[in-house]
Amino acid sequence: MKSFAFRGLPILLVLLLAGCQNTQPHSVPPVDDLVIAFRQLDLSLAEERLDDARSQLDALQQRASRDTRLEQYQRQLAEAYMEQGQQALQRGDLDRAAQALGQARSLMPQAPALSHDLNRAIDSARAARQAATEQQAREAAARLDAERQQRLASERQVAAKAAIVKAPASQPTAEAESKPTARLIDPNAASSTVALPMLDNQDNENLRRLLDSVAADVVTFRCAVRIEVRQAKDYPWVAALLSARIKKLDPTFHPRLSQRIAPQQVPRLLLSPQHN
Repeated sequence: MKSFAFRGLPILLVLLLAGCQNTQPHSVPPVDDLVIAFRQLDLSLAEERLDDARSQLDALQQRASRDTRLEQYQRQLAEAYMEQGQQALQRGDLDRAAQALGQARSLMPQAPALSHDLNRAIDSARAARQAATEQQAREAAARLDAERQQRLASERQVAAKAAIVKAPASQPTAEAESKPTARLIDPNAASSTVALPMLDNQDNENLRRLLDSVAADVVTFRCAVRIEVRQAKDYPWVAALLSARIKKLDPTFHPRLSQRIAPQQVPRLLLSPQHN
């Protein structure tokens, strides 16, 4: 019996050890959430997904505000934004460059020198763009003004040509309008005769009416007048009536009046215009 007990003991120990190994649970070391978060932040920075990195950094600052690694990542992200702003500036995208500069400044407000050069470069680029825009506006205005002046000059040339074409046709009309018109005499003749038969009939009304027209011709053509009557007493009467009418028309004109007595002749006036 004793030998059986000693022979079975090793087997029993083996079974006990096997049972202990089967019942012992497998333990897995715990995973730190912050480690995963920092790894995701590293990945976003490596892939230049800066906006995602900014959101992840903000979340870490809320969860682990005392973690000494945050300042390093904050500076690294600010420098990445600065590089992004430089690239945008080289492409001429000033808005994107200014946005990147704003992100860098918000990350490192205590280090303004970090963004000084980029800020100055953006301001210079904006000033250059503004100057170029103003220059283009001035050039455009100058072109419009030159075109307007050229158009006005062309219109003046066309109007001048049209006036030259119309001038010969209109000139005779103007001359005809300015040429004086005679009532009783022939202005081109050396002298013209106007009969006064109403003087024999003592028709003073018609005599006055006739002398109105005679006075108009005398003033217009500066006529010398010879009054030929039958009797000497008729001359002062005719001369007075004619002089009064001439003075009414032109007070500055003094006609040359003369007389001739012709008893056998019908009374008349002999008008001699002055030709310049």
